[in-house]
Amino acid sequence: MQSPNHSPRIAVYPGTFDPVTNGHLDLVDRALKLFDKVVIAIGINPVKESLFTLEERLEMVRETIGTNGRVKITSFDGLLVDLADKYGACAILRGLRAVSDFDYELQRALMNRKLSREIETVFLMTGFRWIYISSTIVKEAARFGGSLEGLVPPLVEERLRKAFRE
Repeated sequence: MQSPNHSPRIAVYPGTFDPVTNGHLDLVDRALKLFDKVVIAIGINPVKESLFTLEERLEMVRETIGTNGRVKITSFDGLLVDLADKYGACAILRGLRAVSDFDYELQRALMNRKLSREIETVFLMTGFRWIYISSTIVKEAARFGGSLEGLVPPLVEERLRKAFRE
């Protein structure tokens, strides 16, 4: 139990979540063991072309997370450290699947550290059963009619199937 003087430990978990996968959800569940609150921050990345609109991604994450008072779902389009500061976060949460992820994530973490010395980046290894999953791979499998069983929540699978039928 928290003492009245304890500041809640808040982590921001950024990503495009296009779409949200079971790997993302596993990371949130595990982060809730370390942090009092997790802010899922769906980024608007002008460099990436998303399959789903921002509104659709927000809706899918909300529907898959359900009502959990310890999880906040939002979007952002500026500096991640500014968003983290807005929510009083002490950490930025990132998942790592392989060594190749680390190079990219290290560069981002160092830049965020330069922009704000108050916010740490915390890396969690992806759960072993999700290590090969990425939103990109899931979309590719859906595009060609592959099985998505166990990779994404059922409602996300439905939306993917519909998106590729249209």
